[in-house]
Amino acid sequence: MEKVIDIEDRIPTLKKRRKKRTNRKFIVLILLFFIVLAVLLYFQSSYSKINKITVSGARLVEEQYYLKTSTLTTGKSMWGFKEEEVEKLLLKDKWVKEAHVKRNWLQGVAIEIKEWKKVAYLAGDGTYYPLLENGKRFDQAGDEIPIDAPVFIGITGEKTIKKLVKQLAQLNPEVLTLISQVNTNNNNSNPNAIKLYMNDGYEVRAVIQTLAEKLNHYPSLVAQIPNLEKGVIDLEVGSYYRPFNNEYNQAAIDIDNDAANQEVEKDEQQEEE
Repeated sequence: MEKVIDIEDRIPTLKKRRKKRTNRKFIVLILLFFIVLAVLLYFQSSYSKINKITVSGARLVEEQYYLKTSTLTTGKSMWGFKEEEVEKLLLKDKWVKEAHVKRNWLQGVAIEIKEWKKVAYLAGDGTYYPLLENGKRFDQAGDEIPIDAPVFIGITGEKTIKKLVKQLAQLNPEVLTLISQVNTNNNNSNPNAIKLYMNDGYEVRAVIQTLAEKLNHYPSLVAQIPNLEKGVIDLEVGSYYRPFNNEYNQAAIDIDNDAANQEVEKDEQQEEE
């Protein structure tokens, strides 16, 4: 026969189980109470406020500009703003390529800026406007001759400038740093012809459409020049080199010949009259 357990014998066991459940619930409630209390105290304390804001990546403008644009200030709640909304404010400037805002535990905020790279300067009225790789002109100009990027002289037309900037942005960095000045060299046969003066003393003639493709080979082209004699590297159609003596002496001869021909034509006209 099965042994029958008296209900009185089971009561102590049931009481212990109920007591354990009650204790667990009480402990959970106490923990929740202290957690809520801690959260409330945290938001009321200085530990929930921004204590430090760091900005990295500022090159074209001062760090203070980005701080002001972000609308973030020390003393403001760490949780009173959305990172995505602050990033949108920073991206409104045409020279900002990327913007990232992160909370740094416990009281810090980091703003990381990536600006569009400066690839050239546009000269005008004694000032120099930086031109960015996205084709935009940075409106804060300087009056000192820049040395960190090539200067456009005589290059006009928004479309032409954008095409040229796009080509420069595709150049290898070591080649871009070699360019001192870019001048227009247009003529009736090719309005996109340009002339580049290099920091190492050479002159390059090219067309905008194929500039990056051909000029990226500039170091190897120079290495092939006998005795590294300075001259003109012509990349307009093919790729060939002429020493300055040959190029400009011939140019002077051509000018003299043109002047002589004009004088002869003038004399002939006077005789006919």
